[in-house]
Amino acid sequence: MGAGMNVTTRHKTKYPGVFYRYSEEGGTGETEKVFYAVFKRNGKTVEAKIGGQYRHGMTPAKAAAIRAEYVTGKRLTRQEQRAKDQADQQAEQEKPTLARLWAAFLEAKQENKSVQDDVCRWRKHLHPVFAEKTPAEIITLDVDRLRVRLTKSGLAPETVKHVLVLLKRIISYAVVRGLCPPIVPSLLHFEMPKVNNETTEDLNTEELARLLDAINNAKDWRAAGLMRLAMLTGMRHGELSTLQWKHIDLERGFLRIVDPKGKKDASIPLNGAARRVLAELPRTGSDFLFSGRGGKPCDLRKPIAAIKKAAGLPVKFRPCHGLRHFFATTLASSGDVDLHTLQRLLTHKTPAMTQRYAHLRDEALQRATGVMDSFMEDVG
Repeated sequence: MGAGMNVTTRHKTKYPGVFYRYSEEGGTGETEKVFYAVFKRNGKTVEAKIGGQYRHGMTPAKAAAIRAEYVTGKRLTRQEQRAKDQADQQAEQEKPTLARLWAAFLEAKQENKSVQDDVCRWRKHLHPVFAEKTPAEIITLDVDRLRVRLTKSGLAPETVKHVLVLLKRIISYAVVRGLCPPIVPSLLHFEMPKVNNETTEDLNTEELARLLDAINNAKDWRAAGLMRLAMLTGMRHGELSTLQWKHIDLERGFLRIVDPKGKKDASIPLNGAARRVLAELPRTGSDFLFSGRGGKPCDLRKPIAAIKKAAGLPVKFRPCHGLRHFFATTLASSGDVDLHTLQRLLTHKTPAMTQRYAHLRDEALQRATGVMDSFMEDVG
């Protein structure tokens, strides 16, 4: 550097707010002018380095033009740009994507009985589409496209509805707990597929006989016992698979359902056939009636499916849920059980849920219309 050239000395230019200092930052040993801009930002004086005379081809005129962009906010200083980049990076890391909201939702819902079903729905249907989107980035059209695609793939309307309801539950959970900003209300009211909830499953005499034979010859006694109880009590699969011996009173003939789907514990009476099934079940030393390794409830879906296959039941017949329908339909068709009593036996929360069983089987309807035959014979 030449004599008398102080690197800290400011040298004015003819452009206001633009000056330069001498520097050897280029590493070539050649001294160059490095231009700076001075301006006000939020009431504070800012000094920003613009560029070198040789390294960046900077001139006083160019430096003045860049300073004007600083002043108007069209350009950020290097320090401001670094701060912005860091803020953007942090915001990206904290961005409330559906994947992050799902993780929080899942952690809070670990005790939920349907958590495994939710995990499956998330992985198969929601994650591929919405994982990296925030609720604010999801529009109704996105959800409509998902609904149409799932429907066209052959999924049942009820299954599609469960997927969309899970999306709504995740977003609602996040909004209520402040994990993401409130969103446009219409997003939580997207169109749901129409589901025929009045469908019930029943067994005719031949199907029932085949099923009983398959149960009696089943290799897995736990699956056989669970299906017998489903048929004789109308209990749900989840209630039966977690049923404990301490909740059964064979002497009084009652069974206690703890934390059922309706959330409120309930006691139901046991008929003689159900009491005999319970009395004949092996005691394994576990608290649970149908336990596996470690004495914990085990997954009996495969052996239950094997019993269904051996019985030659229709493909759409859901073994345990279908037997719950069979129980309810049998009682409703008898004419001896009113809907209020049936509601209590099924542990339904509302009468509307039991209303589907108000219909009678075809043979019951035929017996009813047969009353007219007797009437006409009497008057004839």
